Amino acid sequence: MSATWGSLAGLRVVDLSRVLGGPYATQILADHGAEVIKVESPQGDETRHWGPPFVSEGVAWYFAGVNRNKKSVVLDLTQDSERQRLLRLLEDADVLVENFKSGTLEKWGMGYHEVLSVQYPRLVHASITGFGDDGPLGGLPGYDAVVQAEAGLMSVNGTAYSGPTRIGMPAVDMITGLNTVNGILMALREREQSGRGQRVETTLFDCGISVMHPHMPNYFGTGRVPELTGNDHPNIAPYSTYATGSGEVAITVGNDRQFAKLCEYLGIPETATDDRFANNAARCGHRAELREVLETAMADTDAATVAQDLMAMGVPCGAINTVDQVVQHPHAAHRKMFVELEGGYRGVASPVKMSRTPAEYRLPPPAHGEHTAEVFESQEPSSQSPASR
Repeated sequence: MSATWGSLAGLRVVDLSRVLGGPYATQILADHGAEVIKVESPQGDETRHWGPPFVSEGVAWYFAGVNRNKKSVVLDLTQDSERQRLLRLLEDADVLVENFKSGTLEKWGMGYHEVLSVQYPRLVHASITGFGDDGPLGGLPGYDAVVQAEAGLMSVNGTAYSGPTRIGMPAVDMITGLNTVNGILMALREREQSGRGQRVETTLFDCGISVMHPHMPNYFGTGRVPELTGNDHPNIAPYSTYATGSGEVAITVGNDRQFAKLCEYLGIPETATDDRFANNAARCGHRAELREVLETAMADTDAATVAQDLMAMGVPCGAINTVDQVVQHPHAAHRKMFVELEGGYRGVASPVKMSRTPAEYRLPPPAHGEHTAEVFESQEPSSQSPASR
């Protein structure tokens, strides 16, 4: 079933990627109307088996989270005849996405510069690697946690007690997926003028460095290496998690007006004019004292009530919700942030809301090779010249 509407309806994507960054990118394209053909090896995307939990046999919930709205076909690309079938798929494809180790396509006689750009001049080829094709780390495999370490993210995440800590979700993989989508859409936009595709390269390493804000700018400005500060913001205070009588809340005050409102709500209005806390620079210089004052004032309060009251007053504050609380959150329901499909599938919806061409959810995550016959029954050797694409 192909999309009949959506902002990317009519776009055909051949997806050779596996695990997370690439599949996340192609699910975004699929949610917004692109036809995505997921090409899997005979063994399948390894995340099919990253469970429990499992949706069904051969479909782990991990796999399901980034592979809806796709058709799955099986090709053994180590075989020349199977590579020829892939090349026929590319004859009417707009985008190829892959995250093979550097040099793999060249080894198979399908390098972008030598073959793909010549045979399919309109093809946008999105390549995702860990570190790129060359350079000191070029060609090495990339993994989210490794790049969180190499790109500096772990060095600013954690406390003196915990030490450098991995961000608790695969941030680098997913940021790379988002940047891959950006690059693909930019290349397709440029193709409208030039008539030509191009290679779009994203690496986990580059993307990891790209989100080191404000730590990189702070280092450029001061020459000081950022330290572990836990939940504290390096440039703003109060901007952290603070204890109440029933748990912690995240308070993120951005200006003196908000700070005065916070102090008024907590019954300590004099704190807003205390020389130690009168402006952001002063508050940053007296973080420990500020924390003591705020937490003393909140010692007998309820975290959820504090968060709700402060937000209503215009002071940014949030309760620290667990995953089950997020799923049950009334605002998440209002924003339609969860999807249910036949077969028991549940997933996180697209966060991009479009007024005329919203995301659509057509297909549950596919079984391994579920659509092989459907896709290839119309893929006999084409009489159309590949260069005409």
